[in-house]
Amino acid sequence: MPAPPGKPTFPLMTTPLIDPFDRAIRYLRVSVTDRCDFRCVYCMSENMEFLPKKDLLTLEELDRMCSAFIRLGVEKLRITGGEPLVRRDILTFFRAMTRHLDSGALKELTLTTNGSQLGKYAADLAAAGVRRINVSLDTLDDRKFADITRWGRLPQVLKGIDAAQAAGLRVKINTVALKGFNEDELFRLQAWCAERDMDLTFIEVMPMGDIGNEDRLGQYWSLRDLRGSLAQSFTLTDLTERSGGPARYVRLEETGQKIGFITPLSHNFCESCNRVRITCTGEIYTCLGQEGHSDLRAPLRASGDDQVLETAIRKAIGLKPKGHDFDYSRQTVDGRVSRHMSHTGG
Repeated sequence: MPAPPGKPTFPLMTTPLIDPFDRAIRYLRVSVTDRCDFRCVYCMSENMEFLPKKDLLTLEELDRMCSAFIRLGVEKLRITGGEPLVRRDILTFFRAMTRHLDSGALKELTLTTNGSQLGKYAADLAAAGVRRINVSLDTLDDRKFADITRWGRLPQVLKGIDAAQAAGLRVKINTVALKGFNEDELFRLQAWCAERDMDLTFIEVMPMGDIGNEDRLGQYWSLRDLRGSLAQSFTLTDLTERSGGPARYVRLEETGQKIGFITPLSHNFCESCNRVRITCTGEIYTCLGQEGHSDLRAPLRASGDDQVLETAIRKAIGLKPKGHDFDYSRQTVDGRVSRHMSHTGG
């Protein structure tokens, strides 16, 4: 049957996306905005200059971009920001992606959020096919939360988590391990997540972007040390499972709880990397820890024929490096990249 007038015809996938190191690309992380309603000290400077809205991909362009990657074998799609839920009409995009879940081409649609908008959107996200979410939360102390997010308020986030669980969403808490900030909350966070049946993943702070007066080296808390602290109170069993991301997991035998560790600095996770990131302006970064990127917005806008876009995607994947260069071992912030995390998406 011919395509309806004005609708591009899409070629069937012939070969999946394979990078130069024989890794199949199955996981796409897409930033839908660089804006956020927080200003977390390890992510942004307090006085951020955000991109002009005209530079951002429209929701329709985001749909077309993501759909192209799904045709090429991507099975997991994570929406990020900034804070993705502050993007105007973002639920329109989530609802559009539901068709790929229904067809079976997309196995999972999920997002990472600071939780501030979940009270508004949790039920709608669940209706659009989202089944689990990651919520970034670094402390359960009201004052410290206000300090580290600069603009955030903890009660709003906790109510959002309540709304997410009430909507049937599986919640995982992501906590950035920060020396001198949340070391003393390790067991409080662990116990709180266990009580609420939420998994917990710790993340080493990464050297990305100019964050003003904040000291990257002073913030760095190795997850080897964090794991050692947990091992003093629990029996840790290493798990072989992977969620499609970089985390390694253990089970706390005394509680049955799953704890994840994302360790780009103390344990490089690049060898199995199956993911790429698209910014809100249509740039593709094939490595979070490298500056190299390719422009997909130009081919996207140049033609209604998706073959042009798919060719550009394959060319970009062909440039994917073996790994990143993050390194604190010489007491300098080596491997720093200039862009903020909010630009690329987490």
